[in-house]
Amino acid sequence: MGCGRVGAALTVQLAKGGHSVTIIDKRHDAFDKLPPGFEARQIVGLGFDREVLEEAGIKEAGAFVAVSNGDNSNIVSARIAREHYHVPKVIARIYDPRRAEIYERLNIPTVASVRWAAQQIQFLLFHGKDELKESFAGGALLHLQRDVPDHLVGKAVSSVEADGAVRVIGVDRGGSGFIPVASSTFQEGDIAHMVVARVSLDKLDVLMQPAAD
Repeated sequence: MGCGRVGAALTVQLAKGGHSVTIIDKRHDAFDKLPPGFEARQIVGLGFDREVLEEAGIKEAGAFVAVSNGDNSNIVSARIAREHYHVPKVIARIYDPRRAEIYERLNIPTVASVRWAAQQIQFLLFHGKDELKESFAGGALLHLQRDVPDHLVGKAVSSVEADGAVRVIGVDRGGSGFIPVASSTFQEGDIAHMVVARVSLDKLDVLMQPAAD
C-alpha cells in the first residue's frame, strides 16, 4: 500500500525477483512513479478499505507492506492485514519513533522513513528472524541484530564469525553491552550485533545453527 518512492521501488524489486505484486494507492497518478512499461497490478483506493484489500488479493497474500505517507493509514491497514486476514508477514513504515515501539509490541515490524527503507523491507520479508538496524556501503554490508539461541550459550562469540563475511561487533547483555574480545562467550538472553556481507547471509544462518550430532 502506497506508491511513493519506497513503494514503487519495492514493487519493482519484488517483481524482478519473480514475486506477484499488487500495489494500492488512493491516487491514480501515483502509479506514474513506476518505470515506463512496467506492469504490476494497480488498485486505486484506500489501503484500509476491506473491499479494496480483497480486490487486491489480501486473502491469498503472503505479505502486506504499508508504506503510504501517513502513519495512521499504515498502521490501520497493517492491523487489518494481520488481525483480520492473518497475512503471514506484515510490515508498516512509521515516521514517529514513539509509535513504532507500540506497533512492534503488536508483532508488526516497522521501518523508519530512510533512504534504504526498500532494502530493509525486503530483508524483513525474507529474513524475518533478524532485525536489520542499518544498511551501508551501498547495501553490500548489513548491521543485524539477532537474539542468541540457547544452543550458543557458553560458546565463544567467535564461533559465529567468519573472516570477510560475518563479524560480531557488540553484545547487548541485560541493558548494557560490550565489544567482544577473543575470550568472550555468550550468555543466556544475549543479543548479538553483527556486520554481515549481504552475499554471506546464508553463511550466517549456517553458523547460527546447532552443530550436527
